[in-house]
Amino acid sequence: MPAIDLNSDLGESYGAWRMGDDEAMLSIVSSANIACGFHAGDPAGIYRTVKAAADRGVVIGAHVSYPDRVGFGRRDLDISADELFADVIYQIGALQGIAASAGARVAYVKPHGALYNRIATDARQGQAVIDAIRAINPSLILMGLANAPILELARRSGLATVAEAFADRAYTAKGELVSRREPGAVLHDRKQIARRMIRLARDGTLEAIDGSIIHIDAQSICVHGDSPDAVAIAQEIRQSFTQEGITIRSFTDGK
Repeated sequence: MPAIDLNSDLGESYGAWRMGDDEAMLSIVSSANIACGFHAGDPAGIYRTVKAAADRGVVIGAHVSYPDRVGFGRRDLDISADELFADVIYQIGALQGIAASAGARVAYVKPHGALYNRIATDARQGQAVIDAIRAINPSLILMGLANAPILELARRSGLATVAEAFADRAYTAKGELVSRREPGAVLHDRKQIARRMIRLARDGTLEAIDGSIIHIDAQSICVHGDSPDAVAIAQEIRQSFTQEGITIRSFTDGK
């Protein structure tokens, strides 16, 4: 039976401002990318999400970012490698401390937003992130964009990796994400998204925005937690997978 991980970005509420429905999402996904305070999340909210994930047996990942709360981590920053190295260590360390207090552990690292997109192809910043992960815990897994150079760079540096595809994003014919500035970049039709993900889980292909068929070698699927219909999309994917005999299982199982 096919099996694949389902993940979501959580822990992003800040004070009185609420982002997404972490409790509902944690009943659906197998892995949680939890904010570390640099793009979103406050200590109390992060702790609640970590504790809820631990209670449900959901695998925890550090969702590290550029220091950009105002821009929600979506603004590209040309910072030095030394600064990025320290920023990533700081964020992972903070989440590790919170996880330990909740009787859980951080198993992987997924960069967020602009940092995720930048290091997919930028070897300088990518190496800084890799070096930071190795410095704090070389057994952590790096989650990155499927087919992107960052994954091979990480493997050559001694890190385990997991390739990720996005349920609610359109792809170009080159296998890259369509820019959010372009029409059709974000998908909203739940049934269409579920059908696409069934195809991805079964044979590793997707239809690109131009209608061509592309190969995506992914072990995890992300549903963005900050979209208004995130929970409904995730539920549709899970129900469709169950009907098709596809198992949702963390990529850490057996490791």
